[in-house]
Amino acid sequence: MYSDTVMEHFNNPRNAGVIEDADGVGEVGNPVCGDMMTVYIKVADGNLVDVKFQTFGCVAAIAVSDMVSEMAKGRNLEEALKITNKTVAEALGGLPANKLHCSNLGAEALALAIKNYQEKPH
Repeated sequence: MYSDTVMEHFNNPRNAGVIEDADGVGEVGNPVCGDMMTVYIKVADGNLVDVKFQTFGCVAAIAVSDMVSEMAKGRNLEEALKITNKTVAEALGGLPANKLHCSNLGAEALALAIKNYQEKPH
């Protein structure tokens, strides 16, 4: 059902956790399936130097959160905003059709964290 990449990110998430002094936080949820995702970012010189997440949800939601954090870390904000549900699903080796909504949550949570950072005075 899930690719080896999905299972690897689910079983061994690299960036699960909280950034206590995060520069930006994005939170999304899907009330239909119950997935909740929070993304925390740390920014230095316009680059994402750290990205962490907390996710309550299914295998796909956790794998998506971890993949989004991996894809975003080290990128500048403009590049990170180009991460889409499609690029996340592709990086994971695909997701079952009934789990594609999970990839939307990951990209959306990251974009909201960046927006939260950009709206603050610097």
